[in-house]
Amino acid sequence: MCGLTSLRLLAGTLLMLSLLCSCSTAKLSVADGQMARGEYYDASRTYRKIYNRMKKKSERPLRGEVAFKMGRCYSSLGMNARASVAYRNALRYDYPDSTTLLYLGRSLHAEGKYALAADAYSAYLALSPADSVCALNGLAGCRLVASLKEHPTRYVVRNAKIFNSRRSEFAPMFLDRSGDVLYFTTTNERVTGTLRSEITGMKRSDLWMARKNERGEWMRAEPAEGDINTAHDEGIVSFSPDGHTMYLTRARREQDADTGVEICTSQRSDARWSAPVRLDVSADTLSSYGHPAVSPDGTWLYFTSDRPGGYGGKDLWRVSLKERASVPENLGDFINTPGDEMFPYVRDDSVLYFASNGHASLGGLDIFRAEMQPSGSWLVTNMGVPVNSSADDFGITFGYGESGFFSSNRGDNRGYDHLYSFMLPDLKIEIGGIVEDLDGYPVDGALIRIVGDDGSIRKSRSKPDGTFSFPLQRGVSYVMMAGAAGYLNAKQEFMSGVEEEDARYEVNFTLASIDKPNVIDNIFYDFDKATLRPESRAALDSMAQVLRDNPRVSIELSAHTDRKGTEAYNIDLSMRRARSVIDYLVAAGIDSVRLTPHGYGKSRPKTVTPRLAKEYPQFAEGTVLDEEFIEQLPDADREIADQINRRTEFKVLSIDYNIY
Repeated sequence: MCGLTSLRLLAGTLLMLSLLCSCSTAKLSVADGQMARGEYYDASRTYRKIYNRMKKKSERPLRGEVAFKMGRCYSSLGMNARASVAYRNALRYDYPDSTTLLYLGRSLHAEGKYALAADAYSAYLALSPADSVCALNGLAGCRLVASLKEHPTRYVVRNAKIFNSRRSEFAPMFLDRSGDVLYFTTTNERVTGTLRSEITGMKRSDLWMARKNERGEWMRAEPAEGDINTAHDEGIVSFSPDGHTMYLTRARREQDADTGVEICTSQRSDARWSAPVRLDVSADTLSSYGHPAVSPDGTWLYFTSDRPGGYGGKDLWRVSLKERASVPENLGDFINTPGDEMFPYVRDDSVLYFASNGHASLGGLDIFRAEMQPSGSWLVTNMGVPVNSSADDFGITFGYGESGFFSSNRGDNRGYDHLYSFMLPDLKIEIGGIVEDLDGYPVDGALIRIVGDDGSIRKSRSKPDGTFSFPLQRGVSYVMMAGAAGYLNAKQEFMSGVEEEDARYEVNFTLASIDKPNVIDNIFYDFDKATLRPESRAALDSMAQVLRDNPRVSIELSAHTDRKGTEAYNIDLSMRRARSVIDYLVAAGIDSVRLTPHGYGKSRPKTVTPRLAKEYPQFAEGTVLDEEFIEQLPDADREIADQINRRTEFKVLSIDYNIY
């Protein structure tokens, strides 16, 4: 059970321990009384003195009992390492209560010692199979840890040092949706009054607040203005939608009496808060009520209570703020467990956050997100690492977007809580690439348009080196079009992934020139024939798409041969090959009027382009692969040069086909 202040523990009245002492020692009765009243700090010190004083063998059974009670006090204070030692001592002295193993499992779990915690839970289940829910949830949490640590969320968590003192700060809450004013509970040395808490050994808690300056930076916190802070414990607040009414928890303590925990209200006038006034949540005056959370529309007040009718421990409830005779409503067993559910925070009418040690967790209290389903049930999800840890994590509040603050006692052996900020960085999903012409020259200033099926439309221009980039969203189908003066348009389609991770996609565009011939790569013919080979289909389909994307364009489709054979033979072969390509394009739906065949034979040897020079570095850029040059090459390079010359090209003849 989480425990640091009377407010956080609901002053111990939420979990009363029976007085098991059969000893007449006055000192032990004092300790039991302190524990029954929820004065865990004082009780732990008293039990410790008693434990250290008992040395006789006959006192072993009583020593085991004292060790168990001491462990319960340490658990309530969040001192999990000390609690584990105490429970082990109770077992060593044969304390007969089997729940010692369950509590040992919980304290080891909160220390992050998951294998040992699982052993303790299993041992408890072997002794008490009928009372299995808490231990089974503990085991589930131990098994869950590996998965949560292996797959952490993208939240970034940092210690909010500007707010934290050497004591305890917890339960932050923004005044309103602007996120410019933050309230929280603190036990620092400057709080109101001088009385020390019997529960924690620290001063009684007060409400403090912090504001942002004109640069959006947080300033140091100061006590909340007005009469809100008293000699009692005040804290754990929520605000009405207009920010004028504060709902808070107050713990009233009287000498030798159980601590009373109640929800109060305070009104704001001229930035000052009035003295707290008790809010009658229910006619039930015996139960404790705390941790108020107002729904964003101001209709409901959610809270924590041990009132009858729950599922065990502390449960989450709600009551209407609009109907005076409203009866508190339990949030049900999707939310509540035999453990403790506390610190509700209502994000909207279907999303609730809360802390629990009853659901499978990393240890202690974890923060959970609950989303209302159409059926009326709740889908509960652990917020994972790094928001949750093996320690107590609780009391979350959201400011702008997926950012805000929560409290945790991680890394503090004293069990003191501190404030932590959290933020979910925007995903960096980009698409980028390069725009080049068919010869490998970068196209500067090409206009790239991108349209998503989410309705988004973006555009950018390529840089002098041909590169471009766009930000994207997850899980969106996009159509991209690139074009530039002197070039035909080119289109690409793709869909971004749905994974919650940064990603960069690469899509390159190759633009065909309007002013010069463009080679169509990967067009293959049978040897010494005009028959197209099957492996040419992809390139031909791509060419057909270019013509569809540029419906006003008419082209000359030309074929070229190598230096071998007579001029007349090569002219005839190349013409037949050009016609074969045109026949394919016409069959693909391209109007034949837009297509003019031409066979050039070997009359136009290829000039080496940057792309060819990169692929075949033995040929310098600008070299003309004519017969005279090729004859001087080694046999292997001659074959490559002949292969380059055997090509299919297209050249734009007009850009006004069927324009009228």
